[in-house]
Amino acid sequence: MATKTDTRFPVGTLGRGSIAAAVVSVQIVAFAVAYSIGRPTWYALFLVVSAAGLGVASREGPFGVAMATLGSVLLVALGLPLFLFLARQSPSLVAEKAADPAVHRVLYLGVYAPFLAAAVSLLFGVPLAYHLARGFPGQTLIESLVDLPLVVPHSVAGIIILFGFGQGGAFPGQSILGTLPGMVLALTFVSAPYAVNAAREAFEAVDDRLEYAARVHGASPWETFRRVTGPLAVRGMVTGGVLAWARSVSEFGAVAVVAYSVEFFYPVQGEQVVAQHAPVFVYNTYLQGGLDESGAVAALLLAVSAGIFLLVRWLTNDASSSRGMP
Repeated sequence: MATKTDTRFPVGTLGRGSIAAAVVSVQIVAFAVAYSIGRPTWYALFLVVSAAGLGVASREGPFGVAMATLGSVLLVALGLPLFLFLARQSPSLVAEKAADPAVHRVLYLGVYAPFLAAAVSLLFGVPLAYHLARGFPGQTLIESLVDLPLVVPHSVAGIIILFGFGQGGAFPGQSILGTLPGMVLALTFVSAPYAVNAAREAFEAVDDRLEYAARVHGASPWETFRRVTGPLAVRGMVTGGVLAWARSVSEFGAVAVVAYSVEFFYPVQGEQVVAQHAPVFVYNTYLQGGLDESGAVAALLLAVSAGIFLLVRWLTNDASSSRGMP
């Protein structure tokens, strides 16, 4: 029996890695040429045209060309500013900021506090996500409450934290303004929806019959979660934690209201120090030192955040792929 021949671009022959490397290399060279002659707009046009060419090579007809071309427009909007930002940095200024102890403290706080917020979001968000995936009366109200921080203006979120947990709030004995706990609360408020929603979607994707089979064979609810539900949903939980951490790293408004400057224990010096969350520090550097100095600090923050993000993805890839939990 004759089978239809796949006429699309022969990915299997060349290998996806080789094609991707070739495309990236061409894009880098094209950007370097356009930037060197002071015509970055030409690169934007080149990217759109090259995407259309890849659409033609895929042999999916006008539909493939249109989808590739339209998608490349968003890539231009996202990638071109980033490329220009990196290309215009002064290596000497970046090196100077990288050697500044004050910047070290800022980068440490900008990674450590979001990690605490992501851990809190997962610790309490995963159980909530599990129940949301199973359904219960009044679920719509709870879902709306979980998603509310996504639409609340960032400065308003900070005010809400102060009213809820500051003087006269839920923790009257705990100082919130200008402290690490206050900063973590603010970051958790804005990042928890990402952890909860990602975990909930993962739980919803688990086949109920597998859980039922485990219970029939005598497994307790906890054993069923630990051996069946959890391992199958671990990828979503990991994704939720990473998204919550990334969202916390980028937060400005809520932190500027609750903890503009934060006192915390800095293990490198072995003592209490005062620093600012990285986005707040970058903004202050911009006001005081201008675009060049703030750009150098921003480049360091971007490099550290991207490196940690990729490292976490790489470290958790095997566990999430094998769907294993202890």
